[in-house]
Amino acid sequence: MSIFDDAFNDLIGNEGGYSNHPDDPGGETMWGITDRVARAEGYTGTMRELPLKTAKEIAKARYWDSAGCDELDPRLAFQVFDAVYNGGPAVKWLQQAVGAEPDGVIGPATRAALKQADPLKLILRFNAHRLIYLGNLNTWPTFGHGWANRIANNLLKGGA
Repeated sequence: MSIFDDAFNDLIGNEGGYSNHPDDPGGETMWGITDRVARAEGYTGTMRELPLKTAKEIAKARYWDSAGCDELDPRLAFQVFDAVYNGGPAVKWLQQAVGAEPDGVIGPATRAALKQADPLKLILRFNAHRLIYLGNLNTWPTFGHGWANRIANNLLKGGA
């Protein structure tokens, strides 16, 4: 298995199957893929029937690759992948954690800083920025407990 395969399997443990919570701005989802994203990626079926294989393909291209996870320590890569998949400016949190300019683009300066940083310290700092962001969302009262548990479970999976 690849690092991505392992990360995706752990991520699906966080996401589960079908959801259509009325307070979720993402709306209808399957395997954590929103209807909007599925349609943008060419899926035409019902969301309840979105194949896991399709979700995995979307996850690789749209979330793993876009965040440059192949270039990260596998423990950090999972944390970043989970965050970008779950929503929010994960690349900016990563840049803040490493002390780079938080512009949302992993360029040469961010890459250089990442190579010099301790991955375990980055994981902790990254998740701190993630929690601060999530705690300021107006949906925190509804989803905050689940998000906090998700991050705690991710750390228990070997993040730090």
